[in-house]
Amino acid sequence: MASNQQTRPGIGELAKDTASGRIGVVMGEVGARVQIRPLGGGVEWDALPDNVVALTAREELTARLAIKNGNSRDGL
Repeated sequence: MASNQQTRPGIGELAKDTASGRIGVVMGEVGARVQIRPLGGGVEWDALPDNVVALTAREELTARLAIKNGNSRDGL
């Protein structure tokens, strides 16, 4: 694999579905689809593997901050 190619995020990692623009946590693969759960929890959605990419550093920081803020509001 060329060094400029990105690998798809693994299970438990943050990822972006480029088709929808949504960010979530990779939960697994079923058939030819990747299942991603929203950051705040909830029902997973299916994404095509070619549309699932790793977050940029800025996107990851923003997502992790949103998780922390949500946990703070919820008293966790």
